[in-house]
Amino acid sequence: MKIWLNGGLQDLDDARVSVLDHGLTVGDGIFETVKTVEGRPFALTRHLTRLVRSARGLGLPEPDLDAVRQACAAVVDANPLPLGRLRITYTGGLSPLGSDRGDQGTTLVVALGEVKRRPDTTAVITVPWTRNERGALTGLKTTSYAENVVALARAHEHGASEALFANTVGQLCEGTGSNVFVVLDGEIHTPPVASGCLAGITRALAVEWTGARETDLPLDVLDRADEVFLTSTLRDVQGVHRVDGRQLPAAPGPVTAKAMRIFDERASDDLDP
Repeated sequence: MKIWLNGGLQDLDDARVSVLDHGLTVGDGIFETVKTVEGRPFALTRHLTRLVRSARGLGLPEPDLDAVRQACAAVVDANPLPLGRLRITYTGGLSPLGSDRGDQGTTLVVALGEVKRRPDTTAVITVPWTRNERGALTGLKTTSYAENVVALARAHEHGASEALFANTVGQLCEGTGSNVFVVLDGEIHTPPVASGCLAGITRALAVEWTGARETDLPLDVLDRADEVFLTSTLRDVQGVHRVDGRQLPAAPGPVTAKAMRIFDERASDDLDP
């Protein structure tokens, strides 16, 4: 495998980042995951726009998007895959131990891994931990992901592929790496960004293409929703057949199935919507 590290392609076994990189020592970094289809990235412009927004929010120097695009193209060309996960990681770079950021420049890594198409439905659980809708990192896609690691491990222990969080006021928020939608009386709803959820790229497209409403929702809406589905870069639109102990045996339901079909059609028509 070839990856991009700070200006050029390298063999995976030869690529090295300092053990004092701020992304490693304190999680001072941001990232994007981009789907690639037959060697072409999907929605790359939207992902790069969010990368810049995350950099600004974290106080990192803005990444050179032309350089990032060059890196993405080089990695995709060097690693031909039918369906891939393109990972762009951008960190504070070599820094002293502690929270202070160094002055040695940032680190950019771009890598690509193969993935398989997700199943049409999945199981999810809710977890007792909350998202802080007023935190300093709220809405930023940072490498400080340990909370998600813990929650996702809990999901796997319960035979699920995703864990869903409420925020500090008990509203439905998001998953560890996905946004959540519910269907109530035939209408699609999803938590607003103000709930503390990440402004997901697939989420935004799903809202635009299906007419979903952004609505403050209590966590227990999952107990009564007619349908539930997730969106993310690698899931696209994925139905939910179980929430905790509640079975939704008809999943994907008719509204979810239509959303899946619309998303597939629109995404096929334009790889950079």
